[in-house]
Amino acid sequence: MAGRRELGRAVRSLNAATVAAVAPPEVLADLAGRVDALAAELAALIPDTGDRPVARYNDDPDLPKDASALADRMPYDMIVGAANPVSPPMTIEVDGEKAVCHATFPAPFQGAPGCVHGAALAAAFDIVLTAANMIAGAAGPTVSLTITYKKPTLITRPVVFEGWVTRTEERRTYSQGRVVQDGVVTVEAEGVFAVVDPARIASMHRRGATGQD
Repeated sequence: MAGRRELGRAVRSLNAATVAAVAPPEVLADLAGRVDALAAELAALIPDTGDRPVARYNDDPDLPKDASALADRMPYDMIVGAANPVSPPMTIEVDGEKAVCHATFPAPFQGAPGCVHGAALAAAFDIVLTAANMIAGAAGPTVSLTITYKKPTLITRPVVFEGWVTRTEERRTYSQGRVVQDGVVTVEAEGVFAVVDPARIASMHRRGATGQD
């Protein structure tokens, strides 16, 4: 991943500045031309993979198998991937049987004025609850995700996501979570996940593994 996190961070800063900058049209047009040139330079480095999707996962055998390494295993994920400039990014910690995730959503994630877009919060919960499922040894694809928005969640201010498993059945895992900002619960979530053989999930990841990164 050498250089990829740095590039992701730089483009993330560019994203934030793009939606917040105030400048004359001619200045913005000049900047757009310079960014286009950089994009073309990067595009020339994209390998020709034919119909095979671009790698998204890291199958380094030295990485831990638990939820704490989820971000390292998915470096291009749109929520936790430090190499993806679309991500906040969000960090993941394990606290007993609970997944605790920290993030600060910058200006590009704005929905209502000053507030984090609900879709971004829902996407984050998909990862948070997946991390909780991994802690419980019951991870699998999402079947359904129900989000309850209780209060506005503000951009550019730290938030804490918490996720935990409430019960498991033969083919389903049931999880809950919440967002806490400034000591107030702003969002709650409930998720249902399919229970899948870990070997099958591993094979899916290998099909998109970075191999070298």
